[in-house]
Amino acid sequence: MPSIYQLKPRFQALLRPLVQRLHDSGITANQVTLAALVVSLAVAAAVALLIEHLWIFLLIPLWMLLRMALNAIDGMLAREFGQQSKLGAYLNELCDVAADAALYLPLALVTGVWPAAVVLVVVLAALIEYAGVLGPMVGASRRYDGPMGKSDRAFAFGVLATGVALGLLPAAWINGLLLLIAGLSILTLSNRVRQGLAETASAPAEAD
Repeated sequence: MPSIYQLKPRFQALLRPLVQRLHDSGITANQVTLAALVVSLAVAAAVALLIEHLWIFLLIPLWMLLRMALNAIDGMLAREFGQQSKLGAYLNELCDVAADAALYLPLALVTGVWPAAVVLVVVLAALIEYAGVLGPMVGASRRYDGPMGKSDRAFAFGVLATGVALGLLPAAWINGLLLLIAGLSILTLSNRVRQGLAETASAPAEAD
């Protein structure tokens, strides 16, 4: 199904000159991954501590855009400059899930927003990524199926945070949109499992 993730190759092409400069400066993929997590936690903490000033939510979409670039950069550094490692694989997946949860949860502190709906989306986001990384375990590829993958969630929460900051989205609308995101997340989870199983079923059998 369609996903913002499909735009990744073009995004990477734009970032390639910057990635080259970072590599020349001695920056590693794991450093970029950890830096993205640290800043994500800091942004989430700032939003939570200053929740009475709704404009603070503008930090979330601004940071998510930069974080999307950092997520692409660490992968490019790893693949294109021989920095891939088992530790890097762990950091890439774990830091993404932790950063997502941290950035989404402050929305639960907004007056009138259902905390349970926010937590539900956070839990589903973790399950979606877990289903994605389980692909290689069953003989499939790492699954990135949509319609509510990591990039799509970042966009959706960026829109929600902007709406909160500018006073454009009442709590009732936010709750409805959270339920829509949850529904699309369940569909995404199903798609990743089904497509992973279909990939393994269509793989040629190994010769005896």
